[in-house]
This record gives sequence, structure tokens and C-alpha cells, in this order.
Amino acid sequence: MTQAQTKTRILETPVEVPEAVLRPRQETRALPIDALRAYLASAGLHMDPSAEIRQFGGGLANLNFLIHVAGRPVVLRRPPGGELPKGAHDMGREFLILSRLWRALPFIPRGLHYCENLDVLGVKFQLIEYRPGLVLRGAELAFPERAAALGEMLVTTLAQLHAVDPASVGLDELGKPEGFFERGVAGWQRRGAGLMQGATAPALLAEITAWLTAHKPNEVQPSLLHCDFKLDNCILDPVTLQPNAVIDWDMGTRGNPLFDLATMLSYWTEADDPPCMQRLRQMPTAAKGFQRREQIVSRYAQLTGFDVSDYPVWRVLALLKLSVVFLQLHDTWRKGGAGDARYADFRSLGEELLEYTRAVMRDQIA
Repeated sequence: MTQAQTKTRILETPVEVPEAVLRPRQETRALPIDALRAYLASAGLHMDPSAEIRQFGGGLANLNFLIHVAGRPVVLRRPPGGELPKGAHDMGREFLILSRLWRALPFIPRGLHYCENLDVLGVKFQLIEYRPGLVLRGAELAFPERAAALGEMLVTTLAQLHAVDPASVGLDELGKPEGFFERGVAGWQRRGAGLMQGATAPALLAEITAWLTAHKPNEVQPSLLHCDFKLDNCILDPVTLQPNAVIDWDMGTRGNPLFDLATMLSYWTEADDPPCMQRLRQMPTAAKGFQRREQIVSRYAQLTGFDVSDYPVWRVLALLKLSVVFLQLHDTWRKGGAGDARYADFRSLGEELLEYTRAVMRDQIA
């Protein structure tokens, strides 16, 4: 995107940012404002000197800030502090996707600017178009009568993403779809092994990865993948509950679309799930009215026409990933990188999710 295109986009209709979506002022992390302002000015992006910088609420890892450029709200997004896993929190990857995918899908906020100069914030960062709307977090749902509509919205939005031809938006070279499954198994095994403690967890990890290696799914035409698609990564129109924006693309790539489906359903808690799934509190899908996971798989197959027979294997990989992610988040928090009091419990949650993954693998849980 050119500088002129960036300016044109920022100067569109102004939007007010409600206080409710922001962290309290005393919880906003400090940014080196002078260095940031000088850098952006050099790129033709002039921060409003009187506008307060605030941090957005929500999220478990990357940090998002509200800044104002030319009188309009813009999201400044950067990775958490501390040592990061290789390939994680990739601002460059996310910017590439957001600067192109909006051409095909109206719910993609545009990437506006990417900075890889570490002298500015100490990390790479990006600016993203601000999209207003409703974000539903946690396990509670204030309007249970809309549960089925939310479930349909999620599976339909995912199907719309997977229908996009990557080449049509210049993303046909994103990622490495060949060997996607094998690299996923090896990568999450490697990350998990560096976080395990005691004797039980490493044995669990070895059993799960051995099973995955023995159950390689079929190769298919690669789709664009979000890799962390769930309800709180959708900013919704508060009336229609349709997505104004789908956010959090730093793990986006190309690969088997069933991995995206399995990732979403790894967060899809049902009322009769074991305690570790209830503790996730990522989506309110245990509420009455939401479809069950198997119904979502069937609906996805109907919408896309894709063969979903390999879904059980992708589900095990997605659950393994989820287990390791919570272990990583705890480790980042322990080292002072990011997070709050919730993170103290993430190690035990990650280990219990690993047990759940093995149970699913052994067909003990539907």
C-alpha cells in the first residue's frame, strides 16, 4: 500500500471509540511517544499531539493501542515483550494479509502501515484500520436467544474466508502449504517439549505426536487460514451480529481449511465437556441454543462442499496446539512479558488440556 493510499484511508469518516473497549488509564502500557510520533511523521502519518494513547482491553498476547492520526482512530499493534517463540506474533505476516485481503472480504480491516525499525518501539509493529462494534468475550452470553445465529455466523464467516482464491488477492505465496501438517505436528511438539515439567506431560506429548504422525490426513487445495478464528476475534454489528471485522491475523497462512475449522471448535465448549474445557471461557458455546460441534462440522461441509472425513485428525492437532499455547502464555507471563493474574493458572490448564487431547485421540470423548 502506498503512502497516499494510507492517507486516503485514514481520512475517511470519523468514528468515536467507546471507553468500554479500553483498559483503565493506569493499566495502559507506556509507549515511547516522542520516538513514535517522529517516526510516523517521517512516513507522512501525523499523530494528533493532544489525543491520549490508550490500550485496548481483551487479548491474551499481542498489545493493541488506540492512537489518533489526522483526527481519526487507528490501532497500533505490537507483540508482547520478552522472548517470543520463533514465528509467533508475526506483525509482518499480519500486515501482508490485512493490506490485501480486504479487497475480497468486507469484514477485513485494512493494514495501513508496517514498521520493522526496532529503534522506534523496540519491536516491529503495524497500524491497522479501526473498526467499531461489539466484541463478545468469555463464557457468558447476555442474549441467549441469539445463540444459534452466532453459531451460524461463525461457520458462515469461516466458509467465506476459505472460499477466497489466494491468488486473487496476491496471497498465493503466503506460507508453505506443502508439508503443513507435518510442520504443525513437529512445531507444536518442539514448543511443547521446551515447556514441559515432570514426567507425565512429556509422555503425553510424545504419545499424541506419535499418533498424529501415524494418521497423516490427505493433501487438499490450500485455503487462506486465520489459524485462531473464534468469537472474540470477530467485531460484530450490535444489531445484526454480522462481522464488521475479523482481527488477529498474525498466524495467518495457507493450508488445509479443516485446521481452521478444528481450531475454532477447539474453543467450542459444550455443557457436558470436562472441567478443563469449561475453564477455557473463550466462547459462550456451552449456553443453550448453540449448535454442537458435530453440527458445525456438518454445516461447514454443506457450505463449502469440502470433504471433512479427516476432521478428527485435525481436531487432535488443534487441541495439541491449544494446550501448548496456554503453556506458552504462562511461560511468557512468568518471565514478565505480558499478562495478568489469569495467566498464573495457565500452566495447569495447558496440562489438563493435554490430557483432554489424548482422550479425544483415543475416542473417549466425542
